Amino acid sequence: MIGYVTIGVQDMERAKAFYSALLEELGAKVIIDMDRIAMIGKSMEEPMLSVCIPYNEDAPNPGNGNMVAINPGSKELVDKLYHKAIELGATCEGEPGQRIPDMFYGAYFRDPDGNKVAFYQFG
Repeated sequence: MIGYVTIGVQDMERAKAFYSALLEELGAKVIIDMDRIAMIGKSMEEPMLSVCIPYNEDAPNPGNGNMVAINPGSKELVDKLYHKAIELGATCEGEPGQRIPDMFYGAYFRDPDGNKVAFYQFG
């Protein structure tokens, strides 16, 4: 149902490098690369993450309560990708762990522009 999610960034090259490196293990790469927007994903037929310089060229402001959540497919990948995000310059917003017993496992971070992202696994 979701085609893509867009987050605002200040530095396109930094954002493309961060998310390309972070999501490469999931088969994602920059699919569309235009001046102020890039889409990162596996294909045009699957949901993508878009990074962009805001259209009005004002500073990107991460919303309070907004978050992008990505299911990499296993708890092991949640852990691995969370730690990779931190290595790439993200900041911790919640280390990997079971949040709801036997139901939800998650890890949270903020990218270099302050956007909140989660990796999660149900079950």
